[in-house]
Amino acid sequence: MPLISRRHFIAALGSTAAVPFLGRAAFAAKDETQLTVDTRVIEVRGKAAKVYRLDTAQGKQGFNFDAGQSLRLSLTNRLSEPTLVHWHGQTPPTEQDGVPMLSQPELKPGESYSYDFKPRAGTHWMHSHVGLQEQKLLAAPMIVRSRADVAADEQEHVVLLHDFTFREPAEILAELKAGGGDHAAHSGGGMSGMGNMSGMDHSKMAMPAPDAGAMLNDITFDAFLANERTLDDPEVVKVEKGGRVRLRIINGAAATNMWVDLGGLEGEFIAVDGNEIEPVKEKVFPLGIAQRADIRVTLPGESGAWPILFRPEGLKQRTGIVLVAGDGTIAKIGAEGDMAPAVDLAMELRLRALKGLAPEPITRAEMVMLTGGDKDYVWGLNGKASMHDTLFTVRHGERIGIMMHNMTTMSHPMHLHGHHFQVVDINGQKVQGAMRDTLLVPPNAMVTIAFDADNPGNWAFHCHHLYHMNAGMMAAVAYVNAA
Repeated sequence: MPLISRRHFIAALGSTAAVPFLGRAAFAAKDETQLTVDTRVIEVRGKAAKVYRLDTAQGKQGFNFDAGQSLRLSLTNRLSEPTLVHWHGQTPPTEQDGVPMLSQPELKPGESYSYDFKPRAGTHWMHSHVGLQEQKLLAAPMIVRSRADVAADEQEHVVLLHDFTFREPAEILAELKAGGGDHAAHSGGGMSGMGNMSGMDHSKMAMPAPDAGAMLNDITFDAFLANERTLDDPEVVKVEKGGRVRLRIINGAAATNMWVDLGGLEGEFIAVDGNEIEPVKEKVFPLGIAQRADIRVTLPGESGAWPILFRPEGLKQRTGIVLVAGDGTIAKIGAEGDMAPAVDLAMELRLRALKGLAPEPITRAEMVMLTGGDKDYVWGLNGKASMHDTLFTVRHGERIGIMMHNMTTMSHPMHLHGHHFQVVDINGQKVQGAMRDTLLVPPNAMVTIAFDADNPGNWAFHCHHLYHMNAGMMAAVAYVNAA
């Protein structure tokens, strides 16, 4: 059993989280964790809201797990509608990936399904992959701690971010598709009407001017949440004077890219999407939809209170938590600040994987155009809107490159299931970048990722902006037998 450091003990005493996130899995590898999908009521700015919950038998949302164990759990659906959970960042067998139509059927009300696979270490999360359920908070952290994590003498704190609306998500999507909502004022500029472009010479295509008609947010939210709380009543995390804290931050927002702003503190970016990187020191860090950031912060040696703010791009609204040491005084924090800029790839250019892909050439490259976004709110890949159609096929053992070109005027956080990829080119600049499972592709950007085809099956490849995905920006990467 690992020793509990003094910092862990202080944190446990001082935590005031509204929701008991991340109970450590107190069971041996042979035991099975019970995970239940149900509903609950939370309060957002004094108003009650019925949302989903995804918790263990101990009543905790999400869980910690130690790497090296086999993850055995039983997922039970207590909703009155079908659901299914995807283990974001994990690489299970394809039939356990939690995507309807590609990996397994939806769980009907009252049904259960057992999972058994070896988890990858790192900061990950789990969320519904059925319709728009994720928008109603059907998500939870999934932290898998390595031996080094367990041995480290540092406090850890997990933050799950959400964009929140009191409206029904289905109504929002219907409004967008009808040409209404915030997208109604958007100038379009997408390429949804171009059909399948797989055989076209992309080098001769006319590209939209940089930032022409760009749009950062196409949905208005009622609040932004950090561990389900707003800055009206933020989570207060007790820390030790001069202590070291590892913040594991998950952007579980449905449609909002964010910035992590450490304010008066400086931090080290040490991992992205659960994969270690060469440390980068900064005060502000980008975090696209579905991405995760591990940031290590060393506190000053005196009492104090330090807000950690999460700022949605293109907005003045913000949310956050507060780190408090000793008898530090917590000042009132305004729910609005300066308008946050667009999340871009400047930081991505600086990231280097501690352990990247083995040095071997790409076997085959695929061009994927990110398309759509006109007033009809149809999005797609290579000019085609779909959900489960095969985008391209791969053979086991290949090294695949995907060059993505965003032809639309909105950013797209592109997520590949079942694999981790390395960023190898950003707008023509070769890099030995971070290992990720989700990469933000801004308007007009061209980025190339590479991955090893080492996990046979049918795998989803999609934009993680929930409304873009459900309006067609999703397809599959399918393995075929070797010739």
